[in-house]
Amino acid sequence: MQFSQTTSKEPLKSDKRTKIIATIGPSTDSYEVILSLIDSGVDGLRINFSSGTYAEREQQIKWVRKASKELGKAVAIIQDLQGPKIRLGDFGGIITVQKGQTIRFGYKCDYEKTGQIPVSYDLSKKVKRGEAIYLYDGKVRARVSLVKDSVIYAEAENEGILIAGKNLNLPDTDFEGDVITKKDKADLALGSTQDIDYVSQGFVQTAEDVVLLRILMNSLGISAKLIVRFETKSAVSNMENIVEQADALIVSKADLAAEIIKEQVPIIQHKLLGLCINKGKPIIVATPLQTGGTQAPDPSQAETSDMTAAILAGADAVMLSDETANDRYLLESVKVTKRVIRHAEANTPFTICYGDKLSETSHFLIAQSVIKLATGLKAKAIIAETKSGYCAIQIANNRTTTPVIAVSGSPRVAQQLAVIYGLRSFVRPIEPRAPAKLGNWLVENHILSRGDLVVIVSGEHPGVVGSSDTIKVRVLE
Repeated sequence: MQFSQTTSKEPLKSDKRTKIIATIGPSTDSYEVILSLIDSGVDGLRINFSSGTYAEREQQIKWVRKASKELGKAVAIIQDLQGPKIRLGDFGGIITVQKGQTIRFGYKCDYEKTGQIPVSYDLSKKVKRGEAIYLYDGKVRARVSLVKDSVIYAEAENEGILIAGKNLNLPDTDFEGDVITKKDKADLALGSTQDIDYVSQGFVQTAEDVVLLRILMNSLGISAKLIVRFETKSAVSNMENIVEQADALIVSKADLAAEIIKEQVPIIQHKLLGLCINKGKPIIVATPLQTGGTQAPDPSQAETSDMTAAILAGADAVMLSDETANDRYLLESVKVTKRVIRHAEANTPFTICYGDKLSETSHFLIAQSVIKLATGLKAKAIIAETKSGYCAIQIANNRTTTPVIAVSGSPRVAQQLAVIYGLRSFVRPIEPRAPAKLGNWLVENHILSRGDLVVIVSGEHPGVVGSSDTIKVRVLE
């Protein structure tokens, strides 16, 4: 795909640096809506494989690529695997729970016949006495007192209600690497035949979970990058090793808050941001913008502040879920997000910087030199020729305010770079003068102007991974 044929004419100076990822759902199930989302400022689209048919998913992917080409804008597609989602089964009506009451759970059982609350996963093989069970986003908390004959007995620690289909969290339970389900494997097999840029893995507890999924992806020939959804208590204890094995991270605060003390979530998010930025790993923050969005198009002050905090802390992207998947105000949600991003970036009171920066490799030092030169010369943009995307990510990882344009011969790389902080990516043939020719093309398409000064980083051997070693300063003509 050549985005250059009908590329967006939006000037670089109007670009936001923090990217927006939206979730496809019932509200977005048409080409016209997906086109409008991308045109409104969405840079990546998450496809949740927890629901929907394969035919629907294939159609949605085609719509995204068609809209991307029509608008001339690189867009990333994220395949979000369901993982071992554990939910209450169907028991009809609402169950009222009293503090101290013994609750019984059984795998896919009949509530009327057994009195056991059905669950979608055979927890009796995993949970142990004394472990916590949090139901319905933690509204009801219980502790396992006995596991016998495939039935789990738990004592409720507070009163509340249970509703069919609501989630369960088990913060103390070790799933022993059993986080890739049969459904995930089937979904990955489909993804291997589709134009997918990222695969998102949930319920990760250890780095070994990530390694196992990568092995599976490699066996299927999947070229997508691997994103870990950081959402479990166990993941907190294995934070550094998980980040090391992942290609990118999504901080799923709502799920994390159901497993740990809520006041820990902002601290963990900040630690993850620093860790990912220092290690050169993209990080996305799932930031609910409109908890009551179906009633009103504007977010609350708390929601706006939460998103602003993620932007100021240096997140590559913020992600919307129900706001675009199930909300009639989906376009308003994107526009509000874009407005919040631009205001935060225009009024940032400090430079984003975390301690313990990346080791001083040649790539890191080249990125630093490029940024220092561009800043000193007040360059309009940095243009990076990249085969794998690594060079452009290293530059973006320094959170420079100078716009960065990445040119790659690979549509996959250009699409993956679409959700990276501060980057605008293009697909162009890789040849000795590719960055310079792109500069000319950008002038012709009014993205840059004649007389603009740019800093170009490229390699002696175009198209070779890791060969970026040449820095040039050029005034566009």
